[in-house]
Amino acid sequence: MQINKETFETIIEGQTKLMVPKKSLTEKVPPKVPAFFNPKAKLTRDFSIIAYKAFLKNFTGPKIFLEGLTGMGARGIRVANELELDKVILNDLNPSGLELAKYSGNLNNIQNLEFSENEICRFFSKYSQKGSRASIVDIDPFGSPAQFFDCALRATMHGGILSCTATDLQVLNGLFQNACSRKYGGVPVRTQYGNEIAIRLILGCLRRVAGRLGLKIIPLYVESNFHYYRIYVKMHTRSDQKENLGYVTHCKNCGHRKMVSEKIDSCELCNSKNSFGGPLWIDKIFDREFIENMLQGISELNVDKSCEKSLRKCLLESEMPGIYFTLDEIASRMKSSPPKLENAIKNLQNKGYMSSPTSFNPTGFRTNANVKEIITVFSN
Repeated sequence: MQINKETFETIIEGQTKLMVPKKSLTEKVPPKVPAFFNPKAKLTRDFSIIAYKAFLKNFTGPKIFLEGLTGMGARGIRVANELELDKVILNDLNPSGLELAKYSGNLNNIQNLEFSENEICRFFSKYSQKGSRASIVDIDPFGSPAQFFDCALRATMHGGILSCTATDLQVLNGLFQNACSRKYGGVPVRTQYGNEIAIRLILGCLRRVAGRLGLKIIPLYVESNFHYYRIYVKMHTRSDQKENLGYVTHCKNCGHRKMVSEKIDSCELCNSKNSFGGPLWIDKIFDREFIENMLQGISELNVDKSCEKSLRKCLLESEMPGIYFTLDEIASRMKSSPPKLENAIKNLQNKGYMSSPTSFNPTGFRTNANVKEIITVFSN
């Protein structure tokens, strides 16, 4: 493939030069040919750099990064250029994308970079034996990542980190229940907090695959966006003995919601019939120490200013119970205008409840108060 100035353009993202198709910068929907590049995904790539830097801070083993679906290498080239790793290996089946990735690698004079043109699971299988696994494994597909969980986990070393993106939002948010059941082994319930249910379904699916392989996952950080969901988990080569799979029960009559290990048919507040989401992950989705490390490393990176604001919300909610509420849904039940988020949280805290904002929704908040208790606090 000939890389010329008429078709391609050099941009700077973070601290890295990237050679990208010009049309990807001008067209509303970036073209997939010769290689897909989404400039709007800069934010998620920023978060990846922050998360991987936080992980590497306390990691003492071989620092090897594997990317199974690199495209034109935007994330992988940034990882190689902006972080200190021993080796970065980028894989894709699209030779045009790999050519662009190689060109970008040369633009930044990166020395520890290798390339692979292979089907993703064949690629990961090369690194599935003890002694050859990677410390960071990254999957960024179009659609669902579930089909790659098995091979990706096998390629992740003990104490390493696995990250993946899901873009099949309609499936995960409940428009296609059967498809969600097939892909993720669970179904969502249509609610205002559907993005958290979706992320917990992804984690639940990964947890079951890990359990089958005798592995344990520990969620470190998750990200919710209008166009994608992304999870970061630490992997241990030992079985998980914890009961961290269950259901979200949701009462459509009164709005009561709860995470439970077994289904509860009737709402404990109004006795109406519950709806269910799951099976899914019901344990913590943020690791407080990891989020603190992410925040500490931001000053050394060139990332979007909104990253720090989002991570500070993650830090506050890391010890909070799921599932979150939104001001609009509470106001709708009260038939009144919603209070300011800051005032709502303070009022709950003043009444002795735990409460914090959430990174999942700009008007969302977490609390250990149930919906009736929230309405009572907001009414006074």
